[in-house]
Amino acid sequence: MTTDSSLRSGPGTTGRRSSSRDGRDGRDGGDGGDGRAHGQLPGREHLPARQPVAAAFAVPVLDVVVPVHNEEKDLHPCVVRLHGHLARTFPYPFRITVADNASTDSTPAVAAALAAELPGVRYVRLEEKGRGRALRTVWSASDAPVLAYMDVDLSTDLNALLPLVAPLISGHSDLAIGSRLARSSRVVRGRKREFISRAYNLILRSSLAAGFSDAQCGFKAIRREVAERLLPMVEDSGWFFDTELLVLAERAGLRIHEVPVDWIDDPDSTVHIVRTATEDLKGVWRVGRALAVGALPLDRLARPFGDDPRDRALTGVERGLARQLIGFCAVGVLSTFFYLALYSLFRLGVGPQVANGGALLVSAVANTAANRRLTFGVRGRSGAVRHQAQGLVVFAIGLALTSGSLAALGAASGSPSHGTELAVLITANLAATVLRFLLLRAWVFPARACSEPDSDSDSDSEDVR
Repeated sequence: MTTDSSLRSGPGTTGRRSSSRDGRDGRDGGDGGDGRAHGQLPGREHLPARQPVAAAFAVPVLDVVVPVHNEEKDLHPCVVRLHGHLARTFPYPFRITVADNASTDSTPAVAAALAAELPGVRYVRLEEKGRGRALRTVWSASDAPVLAYMDVDLSTDLNALLPLVAPLISGHSDLAIGSRLARSSRVVRGRKREFISRAYNLILRSSLAAGFSDAQCGFKAIRREVAERLLPMVEDSGWFFDTELLVLAERAGLRIHEVPVDWIDDPDSTVHIVRTATEDLKGVWRVGRALAVGALPLDRLARPFGDDPRDRALTGVERGLARQLIGFCAVGVLSTFFYLALYSLFRLGVGPQVANGGALLVSAVANTAANRRLTFGVRGRSGAVRHQAQGLVVFAIGLALTSGSLAALGAASGSPSHGTELAVLITANLAATVLRFLLLRAWVFPARACSEPDSDSDSDSEDVR
């Protein structure tokens, strides 16, 4: 396990943290040290345009991490080329950090020589392998407001580096990724790797509903305050680290900027494709299961910024009503089909009243769970039993309306047809829909979070997003 004493840096090192960071010293503990509730992020701000020349390498704006393992051949030309490019084109102070993942060849000696030779280059040694472990270690200790990383083979055209970090510097975005799968990207690589990459990202879209296009491109950046909140939630220390970080950021509502890149694959890459793919699929399953059961505390990052226009109070406009109506209608349509299918199934063996009661009970539980998550945005397990109990009260109202309608139909026509029964049930359900929505919104899932935006998210895990 890596400790602070195992971090060995060259002359470009600036230490773990500056003693003063715009009055936000020691933000990791308590309420963040800046008066904000635990887990909240400060509003995005454009970083200062330029620092004095004398401080050019004292407090860098950008810290580029190059994780390596047994890369004695490629390391020196990579860092020299990257340093030269940044010195020529990057308008802010920068640092390059070589993160050595337990190399057993001469990589440590090459890295130490680079740190002594080039200003703004430092060397960090880790005694355990893992790209994610290296990034977590260096990013957690860095004092730069923008953190990035790239692969040592420099497969990505360096002209994309400034477009990658510019939205983070300007305060527009929270994370940025290079994409080899964007339409305007120009990529040179074998069909096998192309197929694997596209198949993996298709899996992410279908299983985790990922909206980003390229999870594994070794060219990413993140704002430091965002990394401070996200890194403790990321479990993986290997190749799945990138994907897990992006999925959590996206689910938390953070803004991810994508940059099309020009990419030339390294034919000498030492990445073990089968083993990496297997570990990635295990990670997809783990994260998907955690998201499904609400085990991840993403509510801590919900609406993190004070500059979100959706958080501004508007007179006469009830917040979230339109979105909730759309979600409620979508869930209602699906629940109705589910209810009718169950009724038709139960009706094969029992009478209409028993079939109606059983179908309503099962569909009511599913309806409450779906509205809880999709319509009213309540996360986590806390309060789920109480919500289901309240939902059953709403179910009882629907049962009274539909059962009364069936009883009235039977009294009026004696032996109505199955189609007539369904038509009456649909009408009764439509009559109960408006009342059901009002009860769910005002009683079962009251929008407390809307009226208390500054409350600590830890104090009520049932806050509505």
